Amino acid sequence: MNRLRVAVVGVGALGRHHARILSELKDVELVAVADSQAERGQDVANKHQTRWVSDYRELIDKQLVDAVSVVVPTLAHRTVAGAFLERGIPVLVEKPLAGNVTEAQELVDLASKNDALLQVGHIERFNPAFQAGQKMIVAPKYIRCERTSTYTFRSTDIGVVLDLMIHDIDLALSLVKSPLRDCEAFGIGVMGRNEDAAQARLRFENGCIVDLTASRISPIVSRSMTAWSATGCVTIDMHQREVKRFAPGDTLMHGTPPLQRAAQPAADLEALKKEVFGHFITTDTHKIEAVGPDALTQELHEFVQCVTSGHKPHVTGEQALDAMVVADHVLKQVAAHQWDGHADGAIGPYPSLTTPLRKAG
Repeated sequence: MNRLRVAVVGVGALGRHHARILSELKDVELVAVADSQAERGQDVANKHQTRWVSDYRELIDKQLVDAVSVVVPTLAHRTVAGAFLERGIPVLVEKPLAGNVTEAQELVDLASKNDALLQVGHIERFNPAFQAGQKMIVAPKYIRCERTSTYTFRSTDIGVVLDLMIHDIDLALSLVKSPLRDCEAFGIGVMGRNEDAAQARLRFENGCIVDLTASRISPIVSRSMTAWSATGCVTIDMHQREVKRFAPGDTLMHGTPPLQRAAQPAADLEALKKEVFGHFITTDTHKIEAVGPDALTQELHEFVQCVTSGHKPHVTGEQALDAMVVADHVLKQVAAHQWDGHADGAIGPYPSLTTPLRKAG
């Protein structure tokens, strides 16, 4: 069987890893890397014994490539990924799908029109902690997500909503499976023209509420989710790879209610406190050990398998578009937030916390 001929467009901080991994997959031939920066492109090409081209358009030919991984700045996704989809060439494009909903919809339409696979790199779907935790979450009614990082000086063409929060929007949608009813959000810009920290509350038609916190100006790295349902609570630490499940124990479900026991004259409250977790509420802790390939390798391997088999990936273009639609609601609320509670005051995100908030425009 011939190996799948794959090219990588964009070999910066993340794209170079796409090239490395694809070059190591036994069913893949890395036929080229494309990058406008000659020194960077040639360096990656030399490391993986392939060729470098400065213009990705040289690769838009089914006689040259069978599939392509697009790892360019977000605002170029529509142009670059779209060019390959127009020729019916399967595309893996890094998240977010595009810079706005209109362009995201256009990419989905191009993939459908030309019968080309479109997979989107929402890599947290391959996080082993999330994969373990999601199996314990049944019909969630409340989800809280927090995703924070230090400022990396990358992805500065977009704000934190499309840079970081989009991960948790995608994860939440995969769990809630219900249309969005409404959204509240606000954000603040500190380092540049886009929002660097944002807070959002999503309400879904099935009653579930999702709170999202995202910041790329935090001294602390955090990637966590807590989900409440009728059967208990599950916390997922995607950074430390730990999952905890809290659920009512048999004593709480079928025995004497703890408050009734506490109301008894001779009740030992200190002893009852120690019984809350482990007796009234059971706690299961799972430390997820790294087994098998890392998340990016799994994602790229899935892309290759989907191209060759015709199967659907974890995150299709349509699913990534759903996340973009929700993100668009968040961004509109961020832009319209009235900091003083009225339209005559400061509105929207601002470039610096050291200057007074001022009305947009």
